[in-house]
Amino acid sequence: MRRVLLVLWVAALTGCAGSAPERGAITLVFKYARILGPADPLPGLLREFEAAHPNVRVKGESLPWTSDEQHQFYVINLEGRSPGFDVMMLDLIWVPEFARAGWLLDLTPRLGPGELRPYFPSTVEAATYDGRVFALPWIMNVGLLYYRADLLRKYGLEPPETFEALVRQVRRIREGERDPALDGYLWQAKQYEGLVVNVLESFWANGTRLLAADDTVFPEPERAAEALAFLRGLIASGVSPAWTTAADEELSRRAFGDGHAIFLRNWPYAMDLFQARDSRVRGRVGIAPLPRLARGPRGAGSTGGAHLGVSRRSRHPDLAVGLVRFLTSERAQKALARGAALSPTREALYDDPELVRSRPDLPALRALMRAGRPRPVTPYYLLLSATVQPEFSAVLVGVKPPGRAIGDARLRLTHFFGALR
Repeated sequence: MRRVLLVLWVAALTGCAGSAPERGAITLVFKYARILGPADPLPGLLREFEAAHPNVRVKGESLPWTSDEQHQFYVINLEGRSPGFDVMMLDLIWVPEFARAGWLLDLTPRLGPGELRPYFPSTVEAATYDGRVFALPWIMNVGLLYYRADLLRKYGLEPPETFEALVRQVRRIREGERDPALDGYLWQAKQYEGLVVNVLESFWANGTRLLAADDTVFPEPERAAEALAFLRGLIASGVSPAWTTAADEELSRRAFGDGHAIFLRNWPYAMDLFQARDSRVRGRVGIAPLPRLARGPRGAGSTGGAHLGVSRRSRHPDLAVGLVRFLTSERAQKALARGAALSPTREALYDDPELVRSRPDLPALRALMRAGRPRPVTPYYLLLSATVQPEFSAVLVGVKPPGRAIGDARLRLTHFFGALR
């Protein structure tokens, strides 16, 4: 009886209960990045979907390891019009690019009234191109500030609301601790996508953007240069260590987790590692919104994560859409949050009693997720990122003035976007 109820539940959720089954054995191929959490609930979820569709087999196939390799795999296969997979796990920044190229099935006609309402608005924005929805949000990330709660408490301090306050707190705590190995603020300034994310967050903290809605690049160049100058100043002054220009998420996360820093900018996954039984900072870490700069309205973390899309060349689009609906459902996302410590894209799960018992930070994380901002939603995002990365890096290593770097990047990108009009 329990199996029958499960089959009926999944069938109703995927919207396939009322349709006639396709004849013969059907294989859906799902391309996804390997789940790295404490457990991987995905195989079990795929078997549940199969239980609701006895003539369907879902074949999960792992993508290459790095994001760049995954993107290259998709581009090669999709440009070659390969029908080799049906459902794709996509970095959310790829959705507009793939939609414009005609590689994704337009989900808009298949969405019911209010179907997108349970998701964080920023995730829906990242799934939308030219007013149409081409993916459903699956896993969410947001940039946030980790802080040593024990050290702030010792010195009677609250989490800083501005970066200027963060600098003052670093200096006060380091003076008091007299520990030369204690760094102030760790973040990611290696020349890669993580650098762009950190710089975008500094732009927002200073009340500006990289790309306006009308494709104007650096609409307030002076404010962008100010934000870059501030980041360079963190390194030059020693508030952030010199090795910051080689730091990615894991290098900075490990240093903070070893107890060698007061503040860290990173993603939510790090909290589970900080709270592990063998962690040196277990029970001594808090989370807060990223600070703003003095001229900025408020700090905001960049959103990240993964969406699920359907290939336009899928031979079984109805079933593929059903699989996407199932995997992005509340039940499936709860399983991923519980087993793999992944952050859901559905807001209600951040108040789920069972999840909150195992992850007490979820309610606080919900507010940070809601305040998060997507990177520029454009089919040309990867070109945008590749253009600005060397310019931003040149500023942070001290070989180029901020104003010149912004001007050079602005000139190249303005010519590019101008040529598109």
